[in-house]
Amino acid sequence: MIRVLIADDQDMVRIGFRMILDAQDDIEVVADVADGVSAVAKARELRPDVCLLDIRMPGIDGLEVTKQLAGPDVTDPLKVVVVTTFDLDEYVHTALRNGASGFLLKDAGPALLIEAVRAAARGDALVSPQITVRLLKHFDGGAVKRDVSPPSEPLTARELDVVKAAAKGLTNTEIGAELFLSLSTVKTHLASVQGKVGARNRVEIAAWAWRSGVVD
Repeated sequence: MIRVLIADDQDMVRIGFRMILDAQDDIEVVADVADGVSAVAKARELRPDVCLLDIRMPGIDGLEVTKQLAGPDVTDPLKVVVVTTFDLDEYVHTALRNGASGFLLKDAGPALLIEAVRAAARGDALVSPQITVRLLKHFDGGAVKRDVSPPSEPLTARELDVVKAAAKGLTNTEIGAELFLSLSTVKTHLASVQGKVGARNRVEIAAWAWRSGVVD
């Protein structure tokens, strides 16, 4: 059972998300809260598998909540998916820097909400490929490339193939099918790349790929 916490200041959003998720056999909403302070407290108390966080909330906004629950200084980070109406550059960049594993727009629909939760729980692609690629392109791909630290070791040709596929939004299964690799081999390559580029998840790998010019 995938345990989920929902944090959003709009009652109808929380009710709607809870109804959609609780209707699934493998998902249970363990809490829904209306502000950032409660989100941090409940998440630390309950340790849900996935936290769905709105950005604009009273008390502490979702970006700061993300940092407190999943940031680089957190010893045992939780998996956070930012759910927002706003896909502004600075929001996406800050959420990613603060440890978010994925992004979901509120108008994405029930199927993508369920997909995002299940994907987050298994550590795979956390949102639909179209949204991931569009957001990453929006804040990195179309801009002048920022200074990016080089990998600690050069990526192999196969690792670069896997990185490019991941940056385009493909899931592990889709990468395996495209590159004729087993699922375990794809995961091994991604784990190796994470260590080399200092990423904590596949979204950070994708962001590194866009920023460094591996994908354009």
